[in-house]
Amino acid sequence: PGTAEFSPSLDSDFTFTLPAGRKECFYQPMRKEASLELEYQVLDGAGLDIDFHLLSPKGETLVFDERKSDGVHTVETEDGDYMFCFDNTFSTISEKVIFFELILDNMGEDGEDQEDWKKYVTGTDLLDMKLEDILESINSVKARLSKSVQIQTLLRAFEARDRNIQESNFDRVNFWSMVNLGVMVVVSAVQVYMLKSLFEDKRKSRT
Repeated sequence: PGTAEFSPSLDSDFTFTLPAGRKECFYQPMRKEASLELEYQVLDGAGLDIDFHLLSPKGETLVFDERKSDGVHTVETEDGDYMFCFDNTFSTISEKVIFFELILDNMGEDGEDQEDWKKYVTGTDLLDMKLEDILESINSVKARLSKSVQIQTLLRAFEARDRNIQESNFDRVNFWSMVNLGVMVVVSAVQVYMLKSLFEDKRKSRT
């Protein structure tokens, strides 16, 4: 199976195509007492289903989803690399298009940034506002912006999946419409032939 690794950013999303009979795995390094949230969706492919595995750094299976089209999982982490795999080996002919998003919390960057801010504080009454209040406001805006970006990304994924379903249904409707049209033409031809044969005079004339 193929493997890949993501940089320790707070939010990552990825869309890829998983061929039939293949399994794809990814690794995400995590810190102790952090949080890993993973959401995935099958956007295209017969059945819109996939097998999903999430393993701890010790190799223990934390999550196993069998033949599901989407899922959301959150785990409290320890130091090490977490592995998550998408398994399409049960399918022999249909490839799957999969979208997933990683959201990492308490990775340590925010705390380090706050410590850097405090180095530049020279007084205790900066515009009658404490540094903690400024940081709280900034973190609140940052969290809301991140949530908005996450929701927009998920809406795009839903839209892509719905569009693929609609295109598949459109192709099926066209195919069966052509089949029905062909059957109607054949039935009409047979009916015309049978009616014509009823009015034919098959008696032989004598001279």
